[in-house]
Amino acid sequence: MSTFVSDLEPTALWQRFDEILAIPRPSLKEEAARKYVLGLAAKKGLSHRQDATGNLVVEKPASAGLEKAPGVVLQGHLDMVTEKNAGVEHDFDRDPIKPRPEDGWVKATGTTLGADNGIGVAAILAVMMADDLTHGPLEMLFTVDEETGLTGAVGLDPEAIGLRGRLLVNLDSEEEGTVTIGCAGGAVTRLVVPLETGPAPEGEAIDLRLAGLKGGHSGLEINLQRGNAVQLLARAIFAGVAGVTAAGSGTVRLASFRGGNKHNALAREAVAQVIVSDRSAFMKAFEREGQGIRDEYRHTEPELAFEATEGSVSGPVWSEALGRKVLDLLNGLPHGVLAMSHDIEGLVETSVNLAAVAEDASSVGILLSVRSSVASALLANRRRLRAFADLVGGRVEENQGYPAWQPNPESALLARFQQVHKRVEGKEAELRAVHAGLECGVIGEKFAGMDMISFGPQIEGAHSPDERVKVATVAPFYRLLTETLEELAKG
Repeated sequence: MSTFVSDLEPTALWQRFDEILAIPRPSLKEEAARKYVLGLAAKKGLSHRQDATGNLVVEKPASAGLEKAPGVVLQGHLDMVTEKNAGVEHDFDRDPIKPRPEDGWVKATGTTLGADNGIGVAAILAVMMADDLTHGPLEMLFTVDEETGLTGAVGLDPEAIGLRGRLLVNLDSEEEGTVTIGCAGGAVTRLVVPLETGPAPEGEAIDLRLAGLKGGHSGLEINLQRGNAVQLLARAIFAGVAGVTAAGSGTVRLASFRGGNKHNALAREAVAQVIVSDRSAFMKAFEREGQGIRDEYRHTEPELAFEATEGSVSGPVWSEALGRKVLDLLNGLPHGVLAMSHDIEGLVETSVNLAAVAEDASSVGILLSVRSSVASALLANRRRLRAFADLVGGRVEENQGYPAWQPNPESALLARFQQVHKRVEGKEAELRAVHAGLECGVIGEKFAGMDMISFGPQIEGAHSPDERVKVATVAPFYRLLTETLEELAKG
């Protein structure tokens, strides 16, 4: 069933996005979205190729007379980040996203919207289905599992996908008036500490919660000095422990802790349970630290709120040793901007996101993502996290990571895009490199000689339930795309 989104302009794009909103597409679960794309391709009689990872490319022949024009690859990813506010009932594996209008923007209702990268995918599909556009040979590449670490692109099989075009337009950028020509590399690390439990000690159980934070994209918004719920709740508990120790009035046991969700999202909420022998001393220090944290973040996190309620213990809790290890790690691990670029003013060069804490049947896992546009710095910080694991007798699980995309201001594709941007917008686009992962770096390694740019409409709050897309920027974005294709068809 369509929503108000289908009535927005340009309808060719918005109708596709409206249909995408109804399709569940968490990372690693893109099958329904892939079938949707293939169904549209079949309606147009277009051929396609697919690799074992699930990446898909659809070919669209050139407009009549332009068969010898340079081939262009349009690229976006099918999956979305699945974040929701506490108390919101939504099953991302089954339920459609519920859009709502808000002062010229489109948002979701208590969840991520999936404009990242749903708007880009919708634009590609609009081009696929259009009969009135002028363009050369097109290959439309839809990748999977981008949001967990670009692993779909990393697993892309060049032989199966067989891209012939060497001009690639990625549609996964989120700032109008800019064109992205470079990005950071990144990797994900999970610190694993063996689970140790035992009977609850004597004392009072207190359930602690930190909520109300904005969250956001761990690359694009790591520099905004927003709060990290995991880090800040651990800090307040650490202060509570110190308060009890200073009073000489007993012990504090960290019985459980969990918070955050995705490696590429800033942690918005965290909960923990402590068992204390002196509630008064613990709470006095905990609340004093909490007030200090609220003062520190009064500008960036005005809704930040701590809660402490009476808890109950129904079974084994973390051992004293495990609680201490986890608390030490959460207070000692790096989080935030580690270095700024000396090459591009205002660009974050290296960062770490302390993303999530979760317990399973055998361990406590702490999830972190490392980003850097400098390969040696990325490697050094991965080693740094291994050292933390060694200190507490834990281990690390690491993904392969993905490379940075080095900027090329002399790109011929960029020059042609700038001509179109000046014609459409009255000025050239601002050149931009981002402290986030784009698939361009990976694809460029797999297909030698690929000339690449990335652009998109205004999308804010990606990877959080505050995600929104500015309606007025989507029409110019689509016009830039179609007129760039026409310009490139000239040869």
